Amino acid sequence: MTELATAPALDVARVRQDFPILQRAVRDAPLIYLDSAATSQKPVQVLDAVERYYRTSNANVHRGVHSLASEATDLFENARRRVAQFIDAPAEGLVFVRNATEGLNLVASSYARELLSPGDRIVLSVMEHHSNLVPWQLAADRAGLELAFLDITDDGRLDLTRLDELLGAPTKLVCLSHQSNVLGTINDIRGITERAHAAGALVCVDAAQSVPHMPVSVRELGSDFVAFSGHKMCAPMGVGVLWARPELLERMPPFLGGGSM
Repeated sequence: MTELATAPALDVARVRQDFPILQRAVRDAPLIYLDSAATSQKPVQVLDAVERYYRTSNANVHRGVHSLASEATDLFENARRRVAQFIDAPAEGLVFVRNATEGLNLVASSYARELLSPGDRIVLSVMEHHSNLVPWQLAADRAGLELAFLDITDDGRLDLTRLDELLGAPTKLVCLSHQSNVLGTINDIRGITERAHAAGALVCVDAAQSVPHMPVSVRELGSDFVAFSGHKMCAPMGVGVLWARPELLERMPPFLGGGSM
């Protein structure tokens, strides 16, 4: 019998030392935090990096030619490249947003509402977080779109028996979570994307839970839009990512106005 490979034991005490908030007590006992699916705590390395930026490099990115502005812009663009590398995606399609919710709203507003036609269909599922439901409901109401829903099985998986039926005309977009925030179910986004593309539909993925908890390759998923939040994966609040195919971004009208438009 071949011996199973085992990972080295996790030094939990050492990990806890990286998170200053875990040094406090709650009801006279050490804090135990089990709500990272909602938002993660921040390690000292992140806290120090944020403080260091504001102490030494703070300036308006892409808005000046002075030394601090150039330095801040370089840091900003390097962050874009590193995040793109982390999710195995081309950097030119990576847009910084406030969180996954804003990223999904951006697609719903600038793609679904603006580029789809009355009567076109968007396919969702009943396991979606409200952030991947309400934006599409609003888009459907304002643009005359149709919504259709995949059900789930008794064991909490997506029921794909009707997928091909729902992918028929007039479906133009499929919007699904990669990993459920309630059930933990990991959906076969790559397989669903292949079937959707074969039917002529695009795919938008809510990856708010999957990117923090498992390796995710946007290239392997093959999807057209992928959104996730930083605050669920040890980054500061107010930072999120929408990755989209650059050719789609070029077609989409601006979501917000201002700056150097």
